[in-house]
Amino acid sequence: VADGIPFTAFVVDDVRAEYERLAALGVRFTQQPTDMGPVTTAVLDDTCGNLVQLQSATG
Repeated sequence: VADGIPFTAFVVDDVRAEYERLAALGVRFTQQPTDMGPVTTAVLDDTCGNLVQLQSATG
């Protein structure tokens, strides 16, 4: 967590929609949805000391 490197990543259909859904449920994100070329990513804190990245194709 201190280095900001995600432990794992999951592909989702729409990162922005998942970000909104999870944030509304109280999930803390360390990175909001960000376009990174061919993918959009967001990073959340799993509350167990790990960062988890969500990613989807930009489009």
